[in-house]
Amino acid sequence: METITGTAAGVPFTALPPAGVADGPAPLIVTWHMLDAPRTDAAFAAALPMNALPAWRVHLGMPMCGARMVDSRVDAAVQLAREDALLAFLAPIAQQAADEFPAALAALRDQLPVDDEPVGMLGASLGGAVALRVLTTRRIPVRAVALVNPAVRIRSAVERVGDFTGQPYRWTARAREAAGAWDFVARAHEFTAQPPLLLVSGERDHPEFRADAAELVGALRERYARPDEVELVAVPDLAHPLADEPGLEPAPQLPTARAVDGVLTRWFRGRLTD
Repeated sequence: METITGTAAGVPFTALPPAGVADGPAPLIVTWHMLDAPRTDAAFAAALPMNALPAWRVHLGMPMCGARMVDSRVDAAVQLAREDALLAFLAPIAQQAADEFPAALAALRDQLPVDDEPVGMLGASLGGAVALRVLTTRRIPVRAVALVNPAVRIRSAVERVGDFTGQPYRWTARAREAAGAWDFVARAHEFTAQPPLLLVSGERDHPEFRADAAELVGALRERYARPDEVELVAVPDLAHPLADEPGLEPAPQLPTARAVDGVLTRWFRGRLTD
């Protein structure tokens, strides 16, 4: 079966078929890509295809990215980041992605032969914040969730956008309130469903992202009834991106992305058979 592209309730997607499943419904893993490379659903599918999994991997396109770029121009999104990195750029993208997911999931189940069991989720960088928001809303049953270099605290991502735009961020009371809503270390008590969680952290990722990741894992282990179901894996030589620039189209898999792909494949295979 070939790769399938389409839209689900207006959300663009790239779907990779399950390995070794000739017919009948298969488990579903949904992903949200990063804003760094790879920054589209098709490019993310090429970077982390997890081809050996007996599950559908449906890579969702994030708002303002790929087919949904503002005015079909990358520089339009950059302008929003310069206007307000948090309130006009990062938070609206992540919030819309989380809000549109239930309808997109229902549409995917109408379009693809996937089962009705709880879904697996994977999010990278800001896509990781989306996955964490879906977990805290508790609207969608989740089988397992994996995060790669996630934006555990959106404040850390704001600082990285400032490095890109060359403009220090001006924190206001409204911005601080918004950042608090996207601080998942502070919200660790809301992970009441306690699905198995894997956090993959690149040893060359931004220091604040690595620190936030370790704090989230520690906070969740304190609250999970089975702390060993929260895992932290460090990947040598992995910086924040998973692909070379520009990261818009599918590209050959980098060695570091291949290492991450192997970690995710092994981990999700274990969760799918539990």
